[in-house]
Parts: sequence; structure tokens; C-alpha cells
Amino acid sequence: MNGFINPPHRIPLLLRLGIWIAEKFTGKEMLPARLLAWVPKAAIGSGILEALVVHKDKSISQRLLKLVRLQTSFTVSCPFCIDMNGADYAEYKVTEEEIKALRGIIPTADVTSFTDRERTALEYVQLISQTPIRFQQSFVDRLKRHFDEREKVVLGTTNAQVNKRARMIQSLGIPPAGFSTNCNILAVESYRPLDPS
Repeated sequence: MNGFINPPHRIPLLLRLGIWIAEKFTGKEMLPARLLAWVPKAAIGSGILEALVVHKDKSISQRLLKLVRLQTSFTVSCPFCIDMNGADYAEYKVTEEEIKALRGIIPTADVTSFTDRERTALEYVQLISQTPIRFQQSFVDRLKRHFDEREKVVLGTTNAQVNKRARMIQSLGIPPAGFSTNCNILAVESYRPLDPS
């Protein structure tokens, strides 16, 4: 499956360069970038967003950022996002039990390896991925205990970036790219988007 549309035959030079860099970095064909080449402004805007997303932070661990990206991917059921964000999860000390919790197979509260801070961030991600977004005051108080203002912005924008990518990717029917080969625990195949026919 190559998505609902094909990439344009002619891609502007600047976009071709950006796609080449992305594909060199990932080692995969980046179908999202190729399809966005139909609308260069959208491609450039998405490229800038991807380049500026927080991957390393002074106070939020890379593990927590990985958990946030994975939780968002599972919450919005985006196969491409699960595949991409799930790649190398073990390098971030994310366990298979934790993946099951992120998928909703087991309760997050039952996973003893999650810290209270991580549990709060994961609940925050689930809440801000829903429509409409609603917060209980008790949750807001807990969020304030675990994260300062800057950290809440990092969590919120990381979630929003994955949400934006997920909606765009799903709207174009883009399948997983194979970032997470041999990672059955991610169950990427079970999150295929619905066939629009």
C-alpha cells in the first residue's frame, strides 16, 4: 500500500534536498514528505515542525519523551506513528510490560516501573488527545506537582506534534514504513487505518 495518492512526478529542488536528508537520516522512504510535496508550503511547514520538536531536554528525560510519543501514537491509533515512535524503544529502557500499558492492554497503574511523574505525563497525553479536552481539578493539581510550566509546554507540544503528524498521515492513508521490524509487542498491524471504501 502506498497511501491514497501518489507523490508528484516533479518535486521542487529544495524539497528534494529535504526529503533526501530525511531518508538518509532514517534509512527509510519517507512517504509523508514525498506526498506533502504536492503542497510545498505544507511540506516546508511540516519539515520545520519536525526539525524543532524536542528530542532532548534539560529536565525531561529522553525516556519520558519516548513514552509521550508512544502513548500519543497509540491513543490516536496511527500505525505509521507507532512504527516510527516505537523504533528502538528498548534503548530508552521501555519494557514490553510498559508497551502493553501504553496500548491499553493492562492498566498503567499496575506497571510498577512507571514513576508517578511518568504516569501523570501519560494520563496528560491521553487527556489532551481526546475531543473535547477536559481536565478534573484533581488532575491539574497533580500535573502541577510533577511538572513546571516549561515542562508542561514540552509535553503538550510533543503530544501536539505527534497528533498533527498522525492526522496528516492517516488522512493520506500512509502505511507503516518498517522502522520497528521484529517488534511484535507494538502490534503495528492491528492499528491499520480503516479502508475508506
